[in-house]
Parts: sequence; C-alpha cells; structure tokens
Amino acid sequence: MRPIILLIILVAVAVFASRTSRAQDKPNPPTQPASGPGGAEYKHKLVIANMVGSGPTRYWIFEPADPKPDHAPLVIFNHGWSAMEPKPYGAWIDHIVKRGNILVYPVYQGSLRTPTDDFTPNAAAGIRQAIQRLQGEVGHVKPDLDKVTVVGHSMGGVISANLAAQWQQLGVPQPKAVMCVQPGKTWALSDKVAVKLADLSVIDKNTLLLAVAGDRDRLAKDIDAKRIFKESTHVLPQNKNYIVLVSDDHGQPALTANHFAPCAPNSRYADPSIGSSTSTGPLRERLRERMQERQAENDDEPPDYTTETARAIDALDFYGTWKLFDGLSDAAFSGVNREFALGNTPQQRFMGKWSDRMPVKELQVAP
Repeated sequence: MRPIILLIILVAVAVFASRTSRAQDKPNPPTQPASGPGGAEYKHKLVIANMVGSGPTRYWIFEPADPKPDHAPLVIFNHGWSAMEPKPYGAWIDHIVKRGNILVYPVYQGSLRTPTDDFTPNAAAGIRQAIQRLQGEVGHVKPDLDKVTVVGHSMGGVISANLAAQWQQLGVPQPKAVMCVQPGKTWALSDKVAVKLADLSVIDKNTLLLAVAGDRDRLAKDIDAKRIFKESTHVLPQNKNYIVLVSDDHGQPALTANHFAPCAPNSRYADPSIGSSTSTGPLRERLRERMQERQAENDDEPPDYTTETARAIDALDFYGTWKLFDGLSDAAFSGVNREFALGNTPQQRFMGKWSDRMPVKELQVAP
C-alpha cells in the first residue's frame, strides 16, 4: 500500500475514533425522579384501556387498576391532529393513570377529512358519552366530576382551551386546570387545517392554566401558546404561566424540545381499525394520500403522528410536561405541589441534572 494512502486511512480512523470517544464521553441525561410530580412513585400498577364507539365521537377510556379505586379524578387528554389512536402518547397516558386518574381520550376525527370546526364539538360529544358510560356501567371506576383537568397537545391544545371556555355550552364538566402544550394552528394558511380559538376571556378566574411552547418547535411554533396565555384575560395572573421547554445539547442523547417532545409511544394503545404505522392496508393508504394532498395545499402541514413520533422518554417528559401537569392537577385537586407548576419557582423551572452534575437548561417562565 502506498504511504500516502496508508496515511489517509490512519488519519480517517483516528478522526472517527476521536469522535466516537467524545460521543461516549458525553454525560447521560437525567433519569426519572423517584417521587413527586413527574416521578416514578405510582399508586397503581396497571392501566385498563378500552376504545368505545365509532366515527369522530369515539373515545378511549383508561382506568387505574391494581388496586382498583372506587372513584378517581378525571383527566381529558386531547391529541394532536391525526393522532386518532393514543399510541403516540402512551407513556404519558400510563403515567397519568397510574398516579390515580381516569383518563378519557376523545378521538374527535373520523378521518383526516373531518372539518376542523367539528373538532371541539366532537371531542365534547365523546367526553359526554365516556362520562355516561363510567357512571352508568358496572365495573368502572367512577369519575369525580368535581376534580376534572384538561390537557392537550398541538391541535388538542387549542381544543383544550376551547373546552375550558365553552364547557357550559358543550355540556362537559368545568375543568379546574388546563394545560395547552405546543398548541396550534389557528394561523395555518388553509382553512382545511386551521382550527378556531374560542373567546378565552370567559374562562373562570380561578382556573389554573399553563400554555407551553418548545424552543425548537418548527410546526406549531409559539404563536398559539402566546395567544392562549394572553387572551385568557379573566384568569388571575397568579393562576397562569407561559412556559418554554428549552433544548439542551450538553449530553448524549440530547434533549430536543421540538414538536414531538411530548410523544413517547406505547404499542398497546394502537387502534386496530387504523392499522400499524407500517400497515399498507386501504385506510392507511387513504391517510397517506390525504396527507400528501394537504401538503400540496399548505406548506404548514400538521405532522403525521403515526409515523414520526418514535422517541424515548426523557427529562423533557419527567421534569417538563409530566411534572408541570402533575403539579397543576395536584394544586387544583388538593392544593399541594403548586410550586412545581406555577409561580416561576425553582421547583417549576428545574429540569434535573446530567450525569456530570451539570443542571439541564431550565424552563423559561413568564408570569
């Protein structure tokens, strides 16, 4: 082998080895805390999941078990556009339910052709039906309708804000707390994609409210999170915050606060009528075809949650969305752990530490 070729090979090997070594030397991200909001201390070991109904008003019910309680608070979880099965949010759903809550997941879309004006009414219809089933059928955990919270991601964030504003007209329970994560899009170019935001000035002053954005969210951005925070004018200032999840590349794997940060799939919660993410069945093909059609109509296309959400649980969950919603619910139901959700406190902003003890970049909080 010629000396010059051998030299090039040796240099390339050295560079590769150096890069690999640096990657291996990077600190690991924080693990889940043992207890507290976002923590791994659970009241229940099992989650019982059932899908009920058909079409855009169908819904999923998730109930805690082992041990099974007689009654529990009710969490309404509103998904992002096209996430018509709970699979993309499975880890977060399990966390919420194992803490001792019933969770209702209204599907609100019969297909990608469902008009956006129907989303909030469809979600409300699914919620009403789910509550009726929980109250009327033997064997269910009974919902405590004095303890209701609402959380939503992306399109579901806007729907969650609408439910808080229009709960009386829609015939659903009044939520004590609402968390809108990376909500959008009221501002999409096509009216086939854009969803309307209700008059949020009527939200009760005592409602606890969080509007959350991600610093690397290129899809929903921060536009609707800011709208929800600013337009909920009747909510007492001490009862709401605007929060930004902050990315941190200090360690490996990096913590990236993009639009999919709240997603961590659980295949147990796939809807068999839709098919798996690798399905080539007729419905899956129609979904893909419609996605392509809408992409041509609008460059700001909502994501396909069935194919783009394979990510691990990380500190953005434990110390971010999970902690915030746990603290918000605890404050609303029991008057505890408020400092983990509201007030721009150290507990609220804290995001854990890398394995080298370097603190993860804190949440940014606007009072």
